[in-house]
Amino acid sequence: MISIKSEHEINMMREASKILIETREALRDMIKPGISTRALDVRAEEVIRSYGAVPSFKDYEGYPASICASINHVVIHGIPNDQEKLKEGDIISIDLGVFYKGYHADSAATFAVGEISNEKAQLMKVTEEALFKGIEMAMPGNHVSDISHAIESYIKPYGYGIVETFTGHGIGRQLHEEPQVLNYGPKGQGPILRPGMTICIEPMVNLGSKNVKVLSDGWTVVTTDKKPSAHAEHMILITQDGHEIMTKKKE
Repeated sequence: MISIKSEHEINMMREASKILIETREALRDMIKPGISTRALDVRAEEVIRSYGAVPSFKDYEGYPASICASINHVVIHGIPNDQEKLKEGDIISIDLGVFYKGYHADSAATFAVGEISNEKAQLMKVTEEALFKGIEMAMPGNHVSDISHAIESYIKPYGYGIVETFTGHGIGRQLHEEPQVLNYGPKGQGPILRPGMTICIEPMVNLGSKNVKVLSDGWTVVTTDKKPSAHAEHMILITQDGHEIMTKKKE
């Protein structure tokens, strides 16, 4: 069942989002060659807990860290560690969740490490632009698949692989709620969006094939052709006349 959030619940999710944004900005400042993914994870947990919140991901179904740190051909769920250090030319996707006073916020972004190749830069740009094309369709009266179709339609001309086995989702008291938000498919299908719904829209886009696999740790998802992948995600509130991007930094 898709939950419609009360004003109190929405305000709690806004507070969780503020903490998430502060944490993401703290990590952005640390991303440079030589930093370990473990150091990013430690800092994220410090910032989140300093606000009286907890990392949504830590111990979620056994996940061992506070963030997902996915470098180059790792699509999602890269587990931070001390050995893995960022290098010039890498791209890294940071997926981040905050649980505050009973409610979650969730967002992801891909960052460049120093100077990156033109093909990686374009992949990142298209992935973020596709996210916002999907967000444009997040308004009352539209179907969930209108978001999906907008994302796919924007990415397709570039020939990139759109990951199909992992999707966006509803969010609130639980990190993952209904509805599922695909990144592909025809418009006009699935649940109708209504004010008070909160969803996460998150295209995962590969430079090569759409095909991915999960490694033996049970978490890390990589491209099968080992080509780079980018990930962009925002948490969205459906409002009376459109939407609010809850996890976007205020200008």
